[in-house]
Amino acid sequence: MLWSDPENEPPKELRDMQDMLRRLGVLMALAMLLAMIVLGLM
Repeated sequence: MLWSDPENEPPKELRDMQDMLRRLGVLMALAMLLAMIVLGLM
């Protein structure tokens, strides 16, 4: 790969969507963990 090649950056919309999906995944994991704890205490 040459130094003069343009950076292989995805467009901003795609990056924003990836960030949103990553955050959603973290939230889902936390929700599952919380649900398991609550169900375990019942």
